Amino acid sequence: MSGRALIIADVQNDFCEGGSLAVAGGAAVAGRISELLAAEPDRWDHIVASKDYHIDPGAHFGNPPDYVDSWPVHCVASSYGSEFHPALDTDRIEAVFLKGQYAAAYSSFEGSVGSIGLTAWLRMHDVSDIEVVGLTTDHCVVTTALDGVREGFAATVLLDHTAGVLRQTTDAAVDQLRAAGVKLVGAPVTA
Repeated sequence: MSGRALIIADVQNDFCEGGSLAVAGGAAVAGRISELLAAEPDRWDHIVASKDYHIDPGAHFGNPPDYVDSWPVHCVASSYGSEFHPALDTDRIEAVFLKGQYAAAYSSFEGSVGSIGLTAWLRMHDVSDIEVVGLTTDHCVVTTALDGVREGFAATVLLDHTAGVLRQTTDAAVDQLRAAGVKLVGAPVTA
């Protein structure tokens, strides 16, 4: 196995400005990922993405939310908020892994396309190295990269193609990534 895959985590309308759980800089991250795809078309053997895709995620939706374990309603299945942000070029995405239908799910590795999970899909396509971009640095990006390492992939996070919710949690996520041996490139956007 020697292939490289780009994993685009959760670049969805609800996580960008104007969405129900927006992060500052989300739309700009969508645009930067599209620019990267155009500038380096041969960098990856495969490009995949994940989506939060909630049907009934139970306590993940809080009323009121605590913004730690529960959140405002977001990325409801088949809603506008669950769609990819329009600034994200989706033409080269080979598979979209849906996660969180009936429970909280942060890592792209918790998602599946049909009955195939992300780990199995990457192995079926001889991927050994993953690069992770998307939203948010301190939630779905960090968990995706850490799960990738646990699954035996060499992981890189392109931090300048991510945005974090808060400076403190983003800094903590970067420390976690560094400690796990994830290669880090650039710096994340934070409010």
